[in-house]
Amino acid sequence: MAQIENELQLLKREAVNMWTLVSSQLNKARLAFLHFDKDLAREVVLKEKRVNGSELKIDRDCENIFALFCPVAIDLRFVLAVLKINSNLERIGDIAEGIARYIIDAEAPFTRELLESTRILPMYEEAVKMLEDTQTAFENEDTALARSVFKRDDLLDDVNKNVNKVLEGHLKGQPEDAAQALWILSIIRKLERVGDQSKNIAEEIIFYMEAKVLKHKHTGEKK
Repeated sequence: MAQIENELQLLKREAVNMWTLVSSQLNKARLAFLHFDKDLAREVVLKEKRVNGSELKIDRDCENIFALFCPVAIDLRFVLAVLKINSNLERIGDIAEGIARYIIDAEAPFTRELLESTRILPMYEEAVKMLEDTQTAFENEDTALARSVFKRDDLLDDVNKNVNKVLEGHLKGQPEDAAQALWILSIIRKLERVGDQSKNIAEEIIFYMEAKVLKHKHTGEKK
């Protein structure tokens, strides 16, 4: 095996490990939110340093591959894609940490009525699944699965679009829930960004495999 092939395999393994870590962070923050588990939320905050360390390591390894091997064609696209995916994953890690901090700071569990009316729980589950599917698409070089992520972001967008009206109606009858409503709104905004980051990652997988640039395009293919 050529040295560059070995380095690319190692880089892919590092990217997958980063993916697994970030997915775990996002899911643990979901469980902490669902069960109002402050200890689990603190664990997410503590592990954020590992996410940042992994991001820096992958960046350095990509730079070394550029400097030492001057990759071309699909190898070049792979390294460029990993660089961008790495950045997106780090941002999702930041979002998971931010949600965990909300749970640590909140004074009481979120009311069932607010959770159900805002649809935040199915939104959160879909955000976690979208991220997991991008990892599977990357590992298996499955561009069809990567493309499926674009359409599945609709649920996240729909919840985010309607949450203001839902919360306004809820607070008219139960103004005492104002603090919780603000927490819920902030988490929904963060989850919407997870969807955007997952779509960005899917675009990079397609770029790497098919040499197609989908960024800023609003074509039927991306729908």
